[in-house]
Amino acid sequence: MSIRIILIETTHPGNIGATARAMKNMGLFDLMLVNPRYFPHDDAIARASGAEDVLEATRVVDNLDEALNNCIYVAGASARVRTIKWPSMEPRECARKLLQESYNGTVAVVFGSEKSGLTNADIDRCNTLIKIPTDPSFSSLNLAMAVQVISYELLVAKIGMTEENYLSEVSLATCEELEHFYVHLQDVLTDGGFLDPDNPRHLMRRLRRLFARAQPDQNEINILRGMLSALDPKARNGVEK
Repeated sequence: MSIRIILIETTHPGNIGATARAMKNMGLFDLMLVNPRYFPHDDAIARASGAEDVLEATRVVDNLDEALNNCIYVAGASARVRTIKWPSMEPRECARKLLQESYNGTVAVVFGSEKSGLTNADIDRCNTLIKIPTDPSFSSLNLAMAVQVISYELLVAKIGMTEENYLSEVSLATCEELEHFYVHLQDVLTDGGFLDPDNPRHLMRRLRRLFARAQPDQNEINILRGMLSALDPKARNGVEK
């Protein structure tokens, strides 16, 4: 079982330490930071309060692509209303799905910066969003509090579950495999005249949402890429891409 917590561009180091403590309370130890403003930092150590080992093992990377390396399923924590509605779950349902997929490969829960949360580009990398219910009069959760809620639900979901219940014959496609597929898809749609090369973003986001709902496995992605290669005008004309 491999579950990764990812914090993007954290501005307050104390939130990193509090996140480490929340994770250790619930048996999670894989923390990755994407371009944090301050880390390592004394405030992070102070707020970790017994979870210094989680901080010491924390990895810092430059971008979300690196943080999602080898991940097969990604959930993003977001409370904002989006122009294009993304698949979403409440914490308890999402925790069960994350735990199920974690027996087949690494899964991740992604949290955006304290000020602005996840960007649309971040959400493009997620299979689903997590919506933590709050009182409508005050819906803003502290970053570490949000991590604590999700970590607790993961621990609850874990009780009584065994690896044999969830192992799949074929793993879901990894984030890297999906990104290669999306690049391939955009290239073929552009070369075929279906996609406007000057404004591909809106359509590609909708296509990403479609495949996020479908959750293709590795065999299915290979089939889809084979179909794209067969339909590729450049490939048919013997032009090397």
